[in-house]
Amino acid sequence: MGENPAMSQTAPTVGFVSLGCPKALTDSELILTQLRAEGYTTSKTFEGADLVIVNTCGFIDDAVKESLDTIGEALAANGRVIVTGCLGAKGGKDTGEGGANLVRQVHPKVLAVTGPHATQEVMDAVHRHVPKPHDPFVDLVPEARADFRGVAGIKLTPRHYAYLKISEGCNHRCSFCIIPSMRGDLVSRPIGDVLNEARALFESGVKELLVISQDTSAYGVDIQYRTGFWDGQPVKTRMLELCEQLGTLAEGYGAWVRLHYVYPYPTVDHVLPLMAQGRILPYLDVPFQHAHPDVLKRMKRPASGERNLERLARWREICPEIVVRSTFIAGFPGETEAEFDYLLDFLREAQIDRAGCFAYSPVDGAAANDIPGLLPQAEREARQARFMAVAEAVSAAKLQQRVGATMQVLVDHAPALGRKGGVGRSYADAPEIDGVVRLLPPEKASKTLKVGEFTRARVVAAEGHDLVAVPI
Repeated sequence: MGENPAMSQTAPTVGFVSLGCPKALTDSELILTQLRAEGYTTSKTFEGADLVIVNTCGFIDDAVKESLDTIGEALAANGRVIVTGCLGAKGGKDTGEGGANLVRQVHPKVLAVTGPHATQEVMDAVHRHVPKPHDPFVDLVPEARADFRGVAGIKLTPRHYAYLKISEGCNHRCSFCIIPSMRGDLVSRPIGDVLNEARALFESGVKELLVISQDTSAYGVDIQYRTGFWDGQPVKTRMLELCEQLGTLAEGYGAWVRLHYVYPYPTVDHVLPLMAQGRILPYLDVPFQHAHPDVLKRMKRPASGERNLERLARWREICPEIVVRSTFIAGFPGETEAEFDYLLDFLREAQIDRAGCFAYSPVDGAAANDIPGLLPQAEREARQARFMAVAEAVSAAKLQQRVGATMQVLVDHAPALGRKGGVGRSYADAPEIDGVVRLLPPEKASKTLKVGEFTRARVVAAEGHDLVAVPI
């Protein structure tokens, strides 16, 4: 991030690192926006900063290790570290007075520890250790994406796409998950605030809005789908009405709206016509996790799974172009060979376009730790590999069907105006988790490619998870 020369002599510098999922990224964006509004300079480096903030992830063991290692690196390089995020909410073995937790046990020299979604607590800690600049630029937020209301703030994504968080927390108690203990129960954002932020992002040039939460389908359930107001009009706080408004907004800017973390409730059916009409991208990120009813019961998943094939068939009937991505867990405690084979059969029959799979990993504090039948790690990893072999075969066959088609592609990378080609994504590709469209040099010498703009492209090949296409 650039430094304002006028501020460089006096403004304290805060180093910042953000780990974890897009929901953690949006928390980081809020903190960075507040820091900039109060006149602090922010930096991506530890050295030379007056203090460092590390936004952590605590979901699985690998993420916990990465977060703890990063905190250690920041302490070694700088010495003054504030920790926030999901790892900050994880209890340690000593939970005595002061809420001692895992972070403090491993790194007792940190200045402060907060949980996720805690902008004010983080700012209070910053103020304690690095007082506010004498002359803060309260009305100017450098690099913010905002309209005159200033509701979008700083974004850590490229300028042409952004995450829009619609709620915080989750009401489910899935046995493998500790997110509710870290982020709390579902709290939906007021629909007027969400739509104001969406409009500000579109006005700033965002061409793809990625809607995120812990459970997008449950938006508004915590407030009984209360009617809110936006632009003087009543709007219900519910997924369908949110999608209707976002679709209308996006149309005015020629932009995409993509839905993530959509649980397969029957109410999702009502959003499919919006996809068929082209108002919302025909793409659903649905965390199925498994298919066998008994495994889902042990997971305490909110949907039984028995009707998911029917749901998928109905979605494809309403919107034949729909692309479904999902995540699954292989080797959950007690999973029999027959139950795993059932999952593979589901994967083949469901024709999931994009599927990811985790080998089950015990997480401190998760109820699944008490379920008998933990499989050896080698078996869990073997099942993950078997799952991915099937998933990749299904995905490759579906990608092959795209060869010859013409698709709209959002350009993510285009050196030298794309004269030698570039990289983009179709509606079937969410950033960083799906494949890409590798763009060859355009057929016409006069045609150029520009990051953040759309191009039409003809698909000429499918390679692995990606498509190869020629801009036309």
